[in-house]
Amino acid sequence: MRLTEYLKKTLRVEENTVAHAYQDHLGFWTIGVGHLVDKRKGAGLSPQVIELQLDIDVQEKIDEVERALPWSKELDQVRFAALVLMAFQLGTSGLLGFKNMLLSLRYMRWKEAHDHALDSKWARQDTPARAKRVATMLLVGTIYNNE
Repeated sequence: MRLTEYLKKTLRVEENTVAHAYQDHLGFWTIGVGHLVDKRKGAGLSPQVIELQLDIDVQEKIDEVERALPWSKELDQVRFAALVLMAFQLGTSGLLGFKNMLLSLRYMRWKEAHDHALDSKWARQDTPARAKRVATMLLVGTIYNNE
């Protein structure tokens, strides 16, 4: 057995594998297999881990949207991206709650889709600026430049 395999196997036994943030026996925030992320101890996630997790999360949401809304694969990339952005923020189940918006998108009624997106608690209370950017993507089919 290679050294790294031995270490990983042993650490999984000694630390356990936990799929959510938890406080260790000293009260410090930890994730995964004993990975300390508590700011009080100067810990956190490396840029590489953050980027890898983002890659995984984005692909997961793309897959979820395609499964839940098979017709969405026929949309242009910008409008499909808008759906993925909504799913990322609201969860795919939250996205699916926008029934009128989705129906309008399915039939390429961009103005209606835009208006339905903005006629929501999401747009009025939760994150109005973000909702407006995404709704504009639905309307005009242009990527919002967030730089």
